[in-house]
Amino acid sequence: MKLRLVVEQHATTGRWASYFPEIPGCASTGDSGVDAIANAREALELWFEPTPLRLPKDARIVEIAVS
Repeated sequence: MKLRLVVEQHATTGRWASYFPEIPGCASTGDSGVDAIANAREALELWFEPTPLRLPKDARIVEIAVS
């Protein structure tokens, strides 16, 4: 799966911001464009980290991969 990452420099502060347009709220910043990209990768991993679920007895979890 490939995702688009927007990376831009703030005109006033000079810091860099990065965000995934298709994943609302998944964003990061950095002192350089390279830092902003690296931090965005970490934010993406945390975004998709599984959380504990309480499921009914007859429910099951199925993992899928997107290509």
